[in-house]
Amino acid sequence: MPLTIRLYVRLIMDSEPDTGMSTVTKKTHATAARYGLRMLQAAKYSVIEVLRTGRRVEIRALRPEDRADLLAAVARTSTESLYRRFFGVRRSFTDQEMDFFLNVDFANHVALVAVVEEGGLPVIAGGGRYIVLQPGKAEVAFAVVDQYQGEGIGGALMHHLAAMARGAEIRELIAEVLPENIPMLKVFEKSGFPVSMKRDSQVVHVALQLS
Repeated sequence: MPLTIRLYVRLIMDSEPDTGMSTVTKKTHATAARYGLRMLQAAKYSVIEVLRTGRRVEIRALRPEDRADLLAAVARTSTESLYRRFFGVRRSFTDQEMDFFLNVDFANHVALVAVVEEGGLPVIAGGGRYIVLQPGKAEVAFAVVDQYQGEGIGGALMHHLAAMARGAEIRELIAEVLPENIPMLKVFEKSGFPVSMKRDSQVVHVALQLS
């Protein structure tokens, strides 16, 4: 089952404040500050790419206010593409699932969207995300609306997700892909990173080495 159908519950416990600032504590605080800055930068991520078709696309961080546009993108995606993405056809989601999709922390859960212009208005043409499973390892997945497939949007999303993951000290990205989802498998193969693929009876297990 791919990652965006799974819901993660994380319990974060605050530690008691230190009264004595030891060297270790100072280093920990400095690391936390850098970590917080990285999260802030990721949440504001935005770059413009020019696809091989000449189309301009903005790859940017997903925002909570993207809810309606995200649902519109799902509505414009074919049954086959949705099946490849979710291992089943999903055109509606619970409020809990939508909260999970939209309210990402850009630390353990990072999500990007590809935005193009249609009739002078911005629309979501695709999206991708990764979720940290354990230190140094995350699961990645992405999807592109049918009318924009084949233009390089999947590759662009993969490139930027990998760059963000490396910046967050993630060494490996993994994915579960249906064997018939050849376009997604090709995106991994052309990512520029060492990749391994192991197929079982139902899925292809992909592992991308970032370092």
